[in-house]
Amino acid sequence: MIEQKKIIKIFTEETAAEENQKDLIAKRRRYRYFFWFGLIALIVTTVYFALAFGNSSSFAESFKENSHIFYWMLFVGFVAELVAGSMGMGYGVICTTVLLIMNIPLPVISASIHSAESFTSAASSISHFKLGNVNKKLIRMLALPAILGAVAGALLLTYVGKEYAGMARPVIAVYTMYLGMQILRNAFIKKRTSSFKKKINIPALGFAGGFIDSFGGGGWGPLVTGTFIKNGRTPRYVVGSSVVSKFFLTFASAITFIFTIGIHHWNIVAGLLIGGIVAAPFSAMLVSRLPVKKMFFLVGSLVIIMGMISIYKTIFL
Repeated sequence: MIEQKKIIKIFTEETAAEENQKDLIAKRRRYRYFFWFGLIALIVTTVYFALAFGNSSSFAESFKENSHIFYWMLFVGFVAELVAGSMGMGYGVICTTVLLIMNIPLPVISASIHSAESFTSAASSISHFKLGNVNKKLIRMLALPAILGAVAGALLLTYVGKEYAGMARPVIAVYTMYLGMQILRNAFIKKRTSSFKKKINIPALGFAGGFIDSFGGGGWGPLVTGTFIKNGRTPRYVVGSSVVSKFFLTFASAITFIFTIGIHHWNIVAGLLIGGIVAAPFSAMLVSRLPVKKMFFLVGSLVIIMGMISIYKTIFL
Protein backbone atom coordinates (compact mmCIF):
# COMPACT_ATOMS: atom_id res chain seq x y z
CA MET A 1 0.00 0.00 0.00
CA ILE A 2 2.85 2.37 0.93
CA GLU A 3 4.68 1.51 -2.31
CA GLN A 4 1.54 2.21 -4.31
CA LYS A 5 1.17 5.64 -2.69
CA LYS A 6 4.82 6.41 -3.50
CA ILE A 7 4.29 5.42 -7.13
CA ILE A 8 1.15 7.61 -7.37
CA LYS A 9 3.03 10.53 -5.77
CA ILE A 10 5.98 10.15 -8.17
CA PHE A 11 3.60 9.92 -11.15
CA THR A 12 1.72 13.05 -10.01
CA GLU A 13 4.96 14.99 -9.55
CA GLU A 14 6.20 13.93 -13.00
CA THR A 15 2.89 14.97 -14.59
CA ALA A 16 3.03 18.38 -12.87
CA ALA A 17 6.65 18.83 -14.01
CA GLU A 18 5.66 18.01 -17.61
CA GLU A 19 2.80 20.52 -17.49
CA ASN A 20 5.10 23.21 -16.08
CA GLN A 21 7.60 22.47 -18.84
CA LYS A 22 4.86 22.79 -21.49
CA ASP A 23 3.73 26.12 -19.98
CA LEU A 24 7.33 27.36 -20.02
CA ILE A 25 7.76 26.39 -23.68
CA ALA A 26 4.45 28.08 -24.56
CA LYS A 27 5.56 31.28 -22.81
CA ARG A 28 8.89 31.25 -24.64
CA ARG A 29 7.09 30.82 -27.97
CA ARG A 30 4.78 33.70 -27.09
CA TYR A 31 7.70 35.97 -26.24
CA ARG A 32 9.48 35.01 -29.49
CA TYR A 33 6.27 35.71 -31.39
CA PHE A 34 5.91 39.19 -29.86
CA PHE A 35 9.59 39.94 -30.57
CA TRP A 36 9.39 38.99 -34.24
CA PHE A 37 5.95 40.56 -34.56
CA GLY A 38 7.26 43.87 -33.19
CA LEU A 39 10.37 43.76 -35.39
CA ILE A 40 8.38 43.09 -38.57
CA ALA A 41 5.84 45.79 -37.66
CA LEU A 42 8.67 48.29 -37.13
CA ILE A 43 10.33 47.43 -40.47
CA VAL A 44 7.05 47.58 -42.41
CA THR A 45 6.08 50.91 -40.85
CA THR A 46 9.51 52.41 -41.57
CA VAL A 47 9.46 51.26 -45.21
CA TYR A 48 5.91 52.59 -45.67
CA PHE A 49 6.75 56.08 -44.47
CA ALA A 50 10.06 56.10 -46.34
CA LEU A 51 8.20 55.42 -49.58
CA ALA A 52 5.27 57.72 -48.84
CA PHE A 53 7.20 60.75 -47.58
CA GLY A 54 10.59 60.72 -49.28
CA ASN A 55 11.51 64.27 -48.25
CA SER A 56 12.64 63.93 -44.63
CA SER A 57 12.89 67.70 -43.99
CA SER A 58 9.28 68.40 -44.95
CA PHE A 59 8.26 65.33 -42.95
CA ALA A 60 9.95 66.77 -39.82
CA GLU A 61 8.40 70.22 -40.35
CA SER A 62 4.95 68.73 -40.83
CA PHE A 63 5.32 66.64 -37.66
CA LYS A 64 6.30 69.73 -35.65
CA GLU A 65 3.23 71.63 -36.87
CA ASN A 66 0.69 68.82 -36.50
CA SER A 67 2.10 66.61 -33.74
CA HIS A 68 -1.03 67.06 -31.55
CA ILE A 69 -3.19 65.43 -34.25
CA PHE A 70 -0.71 62.55 -34.48
CA TYR A 71 -0.94 61.85 -30.74
CA TRP A 72 -4.73 61.99 -30.75
CA MET A 73 -4.80 59.57 -33.70
CA LEU A 74 -2.33 57.32 -31.87
CA PHE A 75 -4.86 57.00 -29.05
CA VAL A 76 -7.84 56.58 -31.42
CA GLY A 77 -5.98 53.93 -33.44
CA PHE A 78 -5.09 51.96 -30.32
CA VAL A 79 -8.64 52.00 -28.93
CA ALA A 80 -10.26 51.30 -32.32
CA GLU A 81 -8.01 48.30 -33.05
CA LEU A 82 -8.45 46.94 -29.52
CA VAL A 83 -12.22 47.05 -30.04
CA ALA A 84 -12.19 45.78 -33.64
CA GLY A 85 -9.68 42.98 -33.10
CA SER A 86 -11.58 41.60 -30.12
CA MET A 87 -15.16 42.21 -31.32
CA GLY A 88 -14.72 41.98 -35.10
CA MET A 89 -16.18 45.45 -35.68
CA GLY A 90 -15.79 49.10 -34.77
CA TYR A 91 -12.44 50.24 -36.23
CA GLY A 92 -13.71 52.13 -39.24
CA VAL A 93 -16.83 53.37 -37.47
CA ILE A 94 -14.88 54.83 -34.52
CA CYS A 95 -12.20 56.41 -36.72
CA THR A 96 -14.72 57.82 -39.20
CA THR A 97 -16.83 59.50 -36.52
CA VAL A 98 -13.70 61.10 -34.99
CA LEU A 99 -12.44 62.35 -38.37
CA LEU A 100 -15.88 63.67 -39.36
CA ILE A 101 -15.86 65.80 -36.20
CA MET A 102 -12.42 67.11 -37.31
CA ASN A 103 -13.93 68.16 -40.70
CA ILE A 104 -11.51 66.02 -42.74
CA PRO A 105 -12.60 65.58 -46.43
CA LEU A 106 -14.59 62.40 -47.00
CA PRO A 107 -12.22 60.65 -49.47
CA VAL A 108 -9.27 61.49 -47.20
CA ILE A 109 -11.11 59.97 -44.21
CA SER A 110 -11.60 56.62 -45.92
CA ALA A 111 -8.15 56.72 -47.55
CA SER A 112 -6.45 57.45 -44.20
CA ILE A 113 -8.39 54.77 -42.36
CA HIS A 114 -7.76 52.09 -44.97
CA SER A 115 -4.10 53.01 -45.40
CA ALA A 116 -3.58 52.54 -41.67
CA GLU A 117 -5.93 49.58 -41.41
CA SER A 118 -4.13 47.65 -44.16
CA PHE A 119 -1.23 47.35 -41.67
CA THR A 120 -3.24 46.96 -38.46
CA SER A 121 -5.53 44.32 -39.98
CA ALA A 122 -2.44 42.46 -41.23
CA ALA A 123 -1.00 42.54 -37.72
CA SER A 124 -4.29 41.40 -36.21
CA SER A 125 -4.64 38.68 -38.87
CA ILE A 126 -1.24 37.25 -37.93
CA SER A 127 -2.32 37.20 -34.29
CA HIS A 128 -5.61 35.44 -35.07
CA PHE A 129 -3.85 32.85 -37.24
CA LYS A 130 -1.33 32.27 -34.48
CA LEU A 131 -4.10 31.73 -31.93
CA GLY A 132 -6.19 29.51 -34.24
CA ASN A 133 -9.17 31.85 -34.50
CA VAL A 134 -9.80 31.44 -38.26
CA ASN A 135 -11.98 29.43 -40.64
CA LYS A 136 -10.03 29.24 -43.91
CA LYS A 137 -13.05 28.20 -46.00
CA LEU A 138 -15.00 31.24 -44.83
CA ILE A 139 -12.03 33.53 -45.65
CA ARG A 140 -11.82 32.14 -49.21
CA MET A 141 -15.52 32.83 -49.77
CA LEU A 142 -15.38 36.38 -48.37
CA ALA A 143 -12.05 37.78 -49.57
CA LEU A 144 -12.44 38.19 -53.36
CA PRO A 145 -15.97 39.71 -53.29
CA ALA A 146 -14.78 42.03 -50.50
CA ILE A 147 -11.87 43.24 -52.68
CA LEU A 148 -14.20 43.96 -55.62
CA GLY A 149 -16.64 45.81 -53.37
CA ALA A 150 -13.84 47.83 -51.77
CA VAL A 151 -12.47 49.02 -55.13
CA ALA A 152 -15.97 49.99 -56.32
CA GLY A 153 -16.70 51.88 -53.09
CA ALA A 154 -13.38 53.76 -53.17
CA LEU A 155 -13.90 54.87 -56.79
CA LEU A 156 -17.45 56.05 -56.08
CA LEU A 157 -16.41 57.93 -52.92
CA THR A 158 -13.61 59.69 -54.79
CA TYR A 159 -16.16 61.03 -57.29
CA VAL A 160 -18.88 61.82 -54.74
CA GLY A 161 -16.40 63.39 -52.30
CA LYS A 162 -15.21 65.85 -54.94
CA GLU A 163 -18.52 66.69 -56.60
CA TYR A 164 -21.03 66.46 -53.73
CA ALA A 165 -18.99 66.84 -50.55
CA GLY A 166 -21.54 69.16 -48.88
CA MET A 167 -24.39 66.69 -49.27
CA ALA A 168 -22.35 63.55 -48.71
CA ARG A 169 -20.92 64.54 -45.31
CA PRO A 170 -24.25 64.50 -43.34
CA VAL A 171 -25.22 61.30 -45.17
CA ILE A 172 -22.01 59.58 -44.01
CA ALA A 173 -22.58 60.95 -40.48
CA VAL A 174 -26.10 59.46 -40.42
CA TYR A 175 -24.69 56.22 -41.80
CA THR A 176 -22.15 55.97 -38.96
CA MET A 177 -24.98 56.52 -36.47
CA TYR A 178 -26.86 53.66 -38.11
CA LEU A 179 -23.78 51.45 -37.73
CA GLY A 180 -23.62 52.46 -34.07
CA MET A 181 -27.22 51.33 -33.67
CA GLN A 182 -26.39 48.02 -35.34
CA ILE A 183 -23.48 47.50 -32.93
CA LEU A 184 -25.73 48.44 -30.00
CA ARG A 185 -28.37 46.01 -31.23
CA ASN A 186 -25.90 43.13 -30.86
CA ALA A 187 -25.86 43.72 -27.10
CA PHE A 188 -29.52 42.65 -26.88
CA ILE A 189 -29.58 39.74 -29.34
CA LYS A 190 -29.48 36.24 -27.92
CA LYS A 191 -27.25 33.74 -29.67
CA ARG A 192 -29.20 31.31 -31.82
CA THR A 193 -28.68 27.58 -31.71
CA SER A 194 -27.39 25.74 -34.77
CA SER A 195 -30.90 24.57 -35.71
CA PHE A 196 -31.95 28.16 -36.35
CA LYS A 197 -29.08 29.03 -38.69
CA LYS A 198 -30.16 30.65 -41.94
CA LYS A 199 -28.36 30.16 -45.22
CA ILE A 200 -26.21 33.21 -46.00
CA ASN A 201 -25.09 34.28 -49.47
CA ILE A 202 -21.49 34.76 -48.33
CA PRO A 203 -20.03 36.24 -51.58
CA ALA A 204 -22.84 38.81 -51.81
CA LEU A 205 -22.36 39.67 -48.14
CA GLY A 206 -18.62 40.06 -48.72
CA PHE A 207 -19.14 42.39 -51.70
CA ALA A 208 -21.68 44.53 -49.83
CA GLY A 209 -19.41 44.69 -46.77
CA GLY A 210 -16.38 45.70 -48.86
CA PHE A 211 -18.36 48.37 -50.73
CA ILE A 212 -19.91 50.10 -47.73
CA ASP A 213 -16.69 49.85 -45.71
CA SER A 214 -14.70 51.57 -48.45
CA PHE A 215 -17.38 54.14 -49.30
CA GLY A 216 -18.38 54.99 -45.74
CA GLY A 217 -15.03 54.57 -43.99
CA GLY A 218 -16.38 51.61 -42.02
CA GLY A 219 -19.19 49.09 -41.87
CA TRP A 220 -17.63 45.70 -42.56
CA GLY A 221 -17.86 44.56 -38.96
CA PRO A 222 -21.46 45.54 -38.15
CA LEU A 223 -22.69 44.04 -41.44
CA VAL A 224 -20.53 40.95 -41.98
CA THR A 225 -19.37 39.98 -38.48
CA GLY A 226 -22.73 40.99 -37.00
CA THR A 227 -24.64 38.86 -39.53
CA PHE A 228 -22.64 35.71 -38.75
CA ILE A 229 -22.82 36.21 -34.98
CA LYS A 230 -26.59 36.83 -35.09
CA ASN A 231 -26.89 33.65 -37.13
CA GLY A 232 -25.46 31.65 -34.23
CA ARG A 233 -21.93 30.99 -35.48
CA THR A 234 -19.02 30.72 -33.05
CA PRO A 235 -17.87 34.31 -32.30
CA ARG A 236 -14.20 33.36 -31.99
CA TYR A 237 -13.97 31.98 -35.54
CA VAL A 238 -16.28 34.62 -36.98
CA VAL A 239 -14.16 37.46 -35.58
CA GLY A 240 -10.85 35.90 -36.65
CA SER A 241 -12.05 35.08 -40.17
CA SER A 242 -13.67 38.50 -40.54
CA VAL A 243 -10.48 40.29 -39.51
CA VAL A 244 -8.37 38.28 -42.00
CA SER A 245 -10.88 38.89 -44.82
CA LYS A 246 -10.93 42.58 -44.01
CA PHE A 247 -7.16 42.78 -44.50
CA PHE A 248 -7.67 42.04 -48.21
CA LEU A 249 -10.39 44.67 -48.66
CA THR A 250 -8.49 47.37 -46.74
CA PHE A 251 -5.35 46.76 -48.79
CA ALA A 252 -7.34 46.95 -52.05
CA SER A 253 -9.13 50.11 -50.86
CA ALA A 254 -5.87 51.77 -49.77
CA ILE A 255 -4.18 51.05 -53.12
CA THR A 256 -7.22 52.42 -55.00
CA PHE A 257 -7.18 55.65 -52.97
CA ILE A 258 -3.41 56.07 -53.43
CA PHE A 259 -3.85 55.96 -57.22
CA THR A 260 -6.94 58.23 -57.24
CA ILE A 261 -6.26 60.92 -54.60
CA GLY A 262 -2.76 60.15 -53.28
CA ILE A 263 -1.71 60.19 -49.63
CA HIS A 264 -2.86 63.08 -47.45
CA HIS A 265 -2.72 63.89 -43.73
CA TRP A 266 0.23 61.61 -42.92
CA ASN A 267 -0.17 62.45 -39.22
CA ILE A 268 -3.60 60.80 -39.21
CA VAL A 269 -2.34 57.71 -41.07
CA ALA A 270 0.76 57.42 -38.86
CA GLY A 271 -1.17 57.75 -35.60
CA LEU A 272 -3.86 55.25 -36.58
CA LEU A 273 -1.27 52.85 -37.95
CA ILE A 274 1.14 52.80 -35.02
CA GLY A 275 -1.62 52.80 -32.38
CA GLY A 276 -3.38 49.93 -34.17
CA ILE A 277 -0.24 47.83 -34.58
CA VAL A 278 0.54 48.13 -30.87
CA ALA A 279 -3.01 47.03 -29.97
CA ALA A 280 -3.33 44.17 -32.50
CA PRO A 281 -1.70 41.30 -30.55
CA PHE A 282 -3.64 42.14 -27.39
CA SER A 283 -6.99 42.39 -29.18
CA ALA A 284 -6.60 38.87 -30.62
CA MET A 285 -5.94 37.50 -27.12
CA LEU A 286 -9.01 39.29 -25.74
CA VAL A 287 -11.41 37.91 -28.35
CA SER A 288 -12.78 35.14 -26.08
CA ARG A 289 -12.28 36.94 -22.75
CA LEU A 290 -14.05 40.29 -22.98
CA PRO A 291 -17.67 40.73 -21.86
CA VAL A 292 -18.82 41.03 -25.48
CA LYS A 293 -22.37 42.27 -24.87
CA LYS A 294 -21.13 45.05 -22.59
CA MET A 295 -18.55 46.01 -25.20
CA PHE A 296 -21.24 46.13 -27.90
CA PHE A 297 -23.33 48.41 -25.70
CA LEU A 298 -20.43 50.72 -24.84
CA VAL A 299 -19.05 51.03 -28.38
CA GLY A 300 -22.48 51.36 -30.00
CA SER A 301 -23.52 54.12 -27.59
CA LEU A 302 -20.23 55.96 -28.11
CA VAL A 303 -20.52 55.84 -31.92
CA ILE A 304 -24.12 57.11 -31.82
CA ILE A 305 -23.18 60.06 -29.59
CA MET A 306 -20.18 60.94 -31.76
CA GLY A 307 -22.33 60.64 -34.90
CA MET A 308 -24.83 63.12 -33.42
CA ILE A 309 -21.99 65.55 -32.67
CA SER A 310 -20.76 65.20 -36.25
CA ILE A 311 -24.22 65.89 -37.69
CA TYR A 312 -24.61 68.94 -35.45
CA LYS A 313 -21.25 70.33 -36.57
CA THR A 314 -22.02 69.64 -40.23
CA ILE A 315 -25.42 71.35 -40.22
CA PHE A 316 -25.14 74.15 -37.68
CA LEU A 317 -21.42 75.13 -37.60
